[in-house]
Amino acid sequence: MASRKNSLGRGLSTLIGDLGLGQEYENDSESRVSRTGYQLIPIELLYPNPDQPRRDFPKESLSELANSLKESGVIQPLIARPRESEQGAFQIVAGERRWRAAQIAQIHEVPAIVRELTDSEALQVALVENIQRSELNPIEEARAYRTLMDKFGQTQEKLSRSLGKSRSQISNFVRLLSLPDEVQRQLEAGSLTIGHARALVPAQDPAALSREIISRGLSVRQSENLAKKVAAEKADKPNPATKQPDADTQIVERELSLCLGTKVSISTFRGTQKGKLEIAYNSLEHLDKLRKLIVAAHMSQAS
Repeated sequence: MASRKNSLGRGLSTLIGDLGLGQEYENDSESRVSRTGYQLIPIELLYPNPDQPRRDFPKESLSELANSLKESGVIQPLIARPRESEQGAFQIVAGERRWRAAQIAQIHEVPAIVRELTDSEALQVALVENIQRSELNPIEEARAYRTLMDKFGQTQEKLSRSLGKSRSQISNFVRLLSLPDEVQRQLEAGSLTIGHARALVPAQDPAALSREIISRGLSVRQSENLAKKVAAEKADKPNPATKQPDADTQIVERELSLCLGTKVSISTFRGTQKGKLEIAYNSLEHLDKLRKLIVAAHMSQAS
């Protein structure tokens, strides 16, 4: 299994070779496998993968591909795997765009290479194909990495080796998911590049900055300078904290004070959801006791 994963970074052609997808098969009238190793599968027996990295399939692009398929047919086969929930049906691993366009072109069967793949392998194959074709927007790519890490237990180090990307590249993509939804939509639409987005990640108000970047048509370098300028200004003039906490904040203060056995103060910055948490201590011994309480609570939660 390891040889499959390591081959992904070298591209789909290597993966296909490692899986034996180019070999010839005996004729089988029931499965309709040809000597090329491809299998003709009815459109209605193919289903998209819910973990497919690519989510956006523009109608205009699909129409153009459909017109091409009408003239030349589906030249490049899809990659599919048997569908567990339905005998004789298949889940698309790579080639969903071709499958969608074939339906528009009223093509009833498409060539496909069928192989047994795990969920993780299927997602990695789809990710490699889309990356090599430059068909993913930055957010789609970031979500695919996050899914591989959260759902399939991959680490950034493992992804770096298997996908042929540096660990810093993967990390930078994943960090995009910390941006507000508004900024993520701008990235998906192409209004912002990944270079712009990277400048926005550490900003206090990425959405406001992104709107200014777009309206002014700033370059990546100009956007980086703007983000640094705004950060410096906010550091010099921090938002004033509210003098009187609201009722909910006061309740939280009392609960924390009871738990820690000391005075706890919470102040929030006007117009934001940010603020400061202050815990009073009477001596170094008291401080050490508070430290142990907090560390113990963190360790208990982590376990």
